[in-house]
Amino acid sequence: MKRRNLIQAGSAALGLSIAGVPLYGLAQARKGVVNVLVQPEPPGLMMGIVQNGPTQLIAGNIYEGLLRYNEKLEPQPQLATSWTVSADSKTYVFKLKPGVKWHDGKPFTADDVVFSCDVFLRKTHARFRASLAQVESIKALDPLTVEFKLKQPFGPFMGIFENGTMPMVPKHVYEGTDFATNPANATPIGTGPLKFKEWVKGSYIQLVANENYHQPGAVGVESVYFHVIPDAAARAAAFESGKVDIAPGGTVEYFDVGRLAKLPGAAVTTKGWEFFAPHSWLWINNRTAPMNNVKFRQAIWTAIDREAMAKVAWYGYAKPATGPFNSHIAYASDDVTKYPRDIAKAKKLVSESGYKGETLRLLPLPYGESWQRQAEIVRQNLTQAGIKVEMVATDVAGWNQRNSEWDFDLAFTYVYQYGDPALGVGRNYTSDNIAKGSPFNNVAGYTNPKVDELFAAGARESDPAKRRAIYLEVQKLLVDEVPVAWLHEINFPTLYRTKIQNVVSSGIGLNDSLGRVKLA
Repeated sequence: MKRRNLIQAGSAALGLSIAGVPLYGLAQARKGVVNVLVQPEPPGLMMGIVQNGPTQLIAGNIYEGLLRYNEKLEPQPQLATSWTVSADSKTYVFKLKPGVKWHDGKPFTADDVVFSCDVFLRKTHARFRASLAQVESIKALDPLTVEFKLKQPFGPFMGIFENGTMPMVPKHVYEGTDFATNPANATPIGTGPLKFKEWVKGSYIQLVANENYHQPGAVGVESVYFHVIPDAAARAAAFESGKVDIAPGGTVEYFDVGRLAKLPGAAVTTKGWEFFAPHSWLWINNRTAPMNNVKFRQAIWTAIDREAMAKVAWYGYAKPATGPFNSHIAYASDDVTKYPRDIAKAKKLVSESGYKGETLRLLPLPYGESWQRQAEIVRQNLTQAGIKVEMVATDVAGWNQRNSEWDFDLAFTYVYQYGDPALGVGRNYTSDNIAKGSPFNNVAGYTNPKVDELFAAGARESDPAKRRAIYLEVQKLLVDEVPVAWLHEINFPTLYRTKIQNVVSSGIGLNDSLGRVKLA
């Protein structure tokens, strides 16, 4: 069946319902209802335990952090109204907003903050736990005041208080329980603008307005439905037919975005990803020949046509990367060695590397057509440079396993960089992060004591000018050694109806903005 016919068929199938939600639940029939695509269905909604993209999209509007961040990643009040930092940058004191209540009506207090950070998240949240290693103590000074004391200055500390990194969880619900099996995980209780209502597995998740939200007038919707539609063509059809109002980045294929954005009453934005700064690259397994030779790694990066990839695979929604730092994060610089595509130079580097004609296994990322196109372009580019490559196709679970076990020669990935190099960059290049079991640590197995030293120094330093100098040095080192082949800064386009205003109101986008949208 041709694609257009498939879309038409999908539209017809969606005429009476979307993902099991009857037509009366859709925005076309009820004022105040917003319909959003989610793909894939989240494994859970307890943000302190599950941090994948679909979970953050939904649960980020249920749970809150002490702070929000604007698109410049400047901290803004949320559950905390103000804060002070000591002269030695080791003591942070937060004043909490009075009168905040959990969705079950219980008051939110400093005890909840201490429990969330020092007990719950310390056990359940690996990324936050890495930052918590810098913290000496967390104390409730009074019911509305919390003190964080650090062991030493930690430059990015003010950047870890958003809801995905440090979600506040209710002490009265979780204290003394098995966190992983607590029944509240299935019926999440937060302080956010939206409350959990219903989850029909394989169909939809419904959130409703928090009528007692601590920011009067902020909630602009009655209800938000998150629709689970496994087929990409059917998701595109759902947006095209008007049955869904918002298609977050990644829910429809890139080749559909331009067409759907031109529909009457539709628009597209790439805002709301500033904090995450999605950065893609090609893992190069530094442990084995020929990948352990710097000239061979330089050859790979020199051979790849990143400009063509951005246009052909990503339809313009990607920017060629110049190194390990995404331009949205602090201290990013392009004052580094440049690697424009040059096949002749790549061939020379291949020859000088001692490459003996081995066939390299290339592991694509199984996330849709754009990634498959990108993999094919890389295969062609490397072949042109005299490097033999075979594709090793796999599903998401297989990709995770192969990366986690280092069972590849070359493998695609993308990671979030979380606004600061100490939070989202160093983990991929420092030797203390070489460990099987994760597809998002130092999977390449790259080691350089100087790089380790610089990332450690950058994390400890609180002076912005000194941090900038440190991170410029580490960027120059990494770009010269090419531990991975950096590809793109990815822009995830969000499609939405123009009748929905204030779609993105923070640096983490829909993940904490959906409860604040306004319907024209």
